[in-house]
Amino acid sequence: MRALLVLVTATLGLLSGHTAAKAEITYPWCAQYGGDATGARNCGFSTVEQCRAAISGNGGFCEANPMYRPAPEPPHTARPRR
Repeated sequence: MRALLVLVTATLGLLSGHTAAKAEITYPWCAQYGGDATGARNCGFSTVEQCRAAISGNGGFCEANPMYRPAPEPPHTARPRR
């Protein structure tokens, strides 16, 4: 009985430490608030229009995210001609 308790406890410990792999999402546009490099930065915009709307009235500028890497496109598979 004691061995079973140790086995169950060890199994639960291993399972609780397991986390699923998560894809890190980066976006192509950043808002630099405050108009210079000392302000806050938000790199969570999919389009430049979203970024411009976020800085509208706040001051700052939009720029391309230097950390953005688009997802690779799946390989092209040629279909045989009929």
